[in-house]
Amino acid sequence: MRFDRFAVGVFATVLNDQGRVLLCHRTDCDYWNQPGGGLESGEAPWEGVVREVREETGLDVEVTRLVGVYSWAGKKDEIIFSFLCRVVSGTLATSDESDAVRWFAPDAFPSNTFPEHVNRIRDALHGAADTLLRIPTGPTAEEVRIRDQMIQPPTR
Repeated sequence: MRFDRFAVGVFATVLNDQGRVLLCHRTDCDYWNQPGGGLESGEAPWEGVVREVREETGLDVEVTRLVGVYSWAGKKDEIIFSFLCRVVSGTLATSDESDAVRWFAPDAFPSNTFPEHVNRIRDALHGAADTLLRIPTGPTAEEVRIRDQMIQPPTR
């Protein structure tokens, strides 16, 4: 078995003092998501998620715990590490990857939030002491984007 195309993703559920969740609106499609992305060579997953949050939101965070490890098992060669994080410094800012960054109540996410991200956030908010090991059952973010492009092709 070859793993040279295997991807590792790192995503954060970032909470503020009011219990609101940080989401980023993507620049490449009309969807909200958790801050995060691909792990870079030489990084530990917890280092990668801190870097990704800083790049996409302008905030420095610290990891408080590993929430879960997600694998699409037979569907996609990717493993996702999901972390619960808290803000330690910084100011909200957008980036090349996010054109809006906002805090949302856990019961008031925009309807165009990727379902897999909503599920990971719910897992983080559930507060289980053990790290969850999950095989997602819904569509991947990539599948959602492709589906939406087929329904409504981009106008450029």
